Amino acid sequence: MDPLTDVLRTVRLSGGVFLSAHFTAPWSVAVRIGPDDCVPFLGRPAQVIDYHVVTEGEMLYALPDAPPVKVHAGEIILFPRNSPHVLSSAPGLSPVRARDLIQPGPDGQLPRIEHGGGGGSTRIFCGFLASEDSHNPLIASLPQVLRIDIRQGAEREWVESSVRYAAYRLAEGTLASSSVMTRLSETLLIEAIRQFAATSGTGQRGWLNGLSDPRIGRSLALMHRDVGTDWSAEALAREVGMSRSAFVERFTALLGMPPIRYLSAYRLQMAKLNLRETRKPIAQLAHHVGYRSEEAFNRAFKREFGITPGAWRDG
Repeated sequence: MDPLTDVLRTVRLSGGVFLSAHFTAPWSVAVRIGPDDCVPFLGRPAQVIDYHVVTEGEMLYALPDAPPVKVHAGEIILFPRNSPHVLSSAPGLSPVRARDLIQPGPDGQLPRIEHGGGGGSTRIFCGFLASEDSHNPLIASLPQVLRIDIRQGAEREWVESSVRYAAYRLAEGTLASSSVMTRLSETLLIEAIRQFAATSGTGQRGWLNGLSDPRIGRSLALMHRDVGTDWSAEALAREVGMSRSAFVERFTALLGMPPIRYLSAYRLQMAKLNLRETRKPIAQLAHHVGYRSEEAFNRAFKREFGITPGAWRDG
């Protein structure tokens, strides 16, 4: 059981590779993926995470008002908040808009960029992960940049071959239904979060701290596995081998809220998603997420979101 995977599945990520780029030094480009860039593949998402897979050479990335950071072939950088950034061969170069350089790929292949002064070569694939959910606490807790090092072992070969396969499927117009792309999207983000959590320390409250704690992480997985289960703090504490008081204290310290409050918020988020994605009766959805009556669910939903379930579905 993997609590991080369970949590990320609630984000309902989709994604794709949309651009192949070949740069030769000197070069500098300004990058920002907009929701409209995803429309041909996924509809208009509420949240976008963009990423770059470096397959040859090296480059720098820089966020506004931050020094540039070097990235090498075999590394991936993700921007969980879709922050505007500059990619370049060296610091101090004046960037051009990457969007203005994109050219259609030959014979319907992946769109591409060929740009630079003829020096050292850098090749990257650019992609995105997207979600229709406008806010997720886990994504919101992440830094502006996540970095994955896949230079060692078979993981690099799998990621690079998956990216190339996704690009091929995109050229055929079948990327949105590609199970390989869904797996790649989840794997990239999960691995990035794992590496970040392993090096970020545990000095502040949040989902990552909860997920990295073996017992609290297991309790989160239990709640996420079956959202309709009538959990109590006592039952969860027993499942993870803790006393009730120690469990509640530890959970609250790491997540910033008691376990049953967390469970209630998660149930309502799941219901909110299902209201838009399905036409199941509200009473059935209420029962699925653990409410014994539609009336109790309606009250809780309005208290959490300021709108009734029916109004949210029809909005």
